[in-house]
Amino acid sequence: MSREAVLTREETKVYESEEDILARQRTKTRRRKRNIWLLRLGIVAVWLGSWELTATLWIDPFVYSKPSKIWERLVEWFSIGTDFGSIWYQLWVTVEEAVIGFAIGSIAGVVLGVVLGRSAYLADVLAPFIKAINAVPRIVLAALFVIWFGLGLPSKVATVIVLVFFAVFFNAFTGAREVDRNVIDNARILGASRVQVMGSIVLPSATSWILSSLHTAFGFALIGAVVSEYAGARAGVGFLISNAQGTFDSAGIYAGMIIMTVVALIAEWGIGWLERKLLRWRPNADDNAASPI
Repeated sequence: MSREAVLTREETKVYESEEDILARQRTKTRRRKRNIWLLRLGIVAVWLGSWELTATLWIDPFVYSKPSKIWERLVEWFSIGTDFGSIWYQLWVTVEEAVIGFAIGSIAGVVLGVVLGRSAYLADVLAPFIKAINAVPRIVLAALFVIWFGLGLPSKVATVIVLVFFAVFFNAFTGAREVDRNVIDNARILGASRVQVMGSIVLPSATSWILSSLHTAFGFALIGAVVSEYAGARAGVGFLISNAQGTFDSAGIYAGMIIMTVVALIAEWGIGWLERKLLRWRPNADDNAASPI
């Protein structure tokens, strides 16, 4: 066999093996996703089945409830309504409080975090005050806001703002501090103003830090809305949970928790979609590493 024929066969072999590698990688990725979902569904099925069985045979369902009763309560709420009106109205009240507080708290956290991140002097002056406010238990603030602003929307939004602000602030602060000093110095040499440096270098560099904090921040927004409604409200999912506790309706408590969990998962998906759109330039490490939980 000639040398040229051997080389041709080797080149074809290399080419085919690259194709095989890519095909195996795609197959492996699909199989991994499928196995993950199957395992998740299996865990949920075992958990719910064990709960239903133990609540039927051994433990008191009045105290711990059981999946079938929780499902009945959810069906009742969404088909007939709650004792305080439509479940959609209750859900709207809570989501409205969470979204308004999330927007205000996020903007305030980003602005103050970036400003203090670029100003060591201001950071040193305000640091003890920020730490002191952050150390105050949120349930105490929620109670104070109810006294100050009443049972309406303002007290709920104020509680959400406090929770969201600190979640975003510390990430924005760290992101602004992590900007490469050499890049800023080079921009200054080229004649960039402070505003141009902030808008063209600092904010884009801190974007990944800020967006990653939004995942946690919206969860805090929902928690803040529910906690503030729990402290005192006339409507909302937190109000339903509080009323269910007062009437020893454990199924109602779990039903409220499930509703808020679904809302949080939908919001998480939306924030993740926004993050992928805004950070297209960032290398995607999902193909080379296991995805986070």
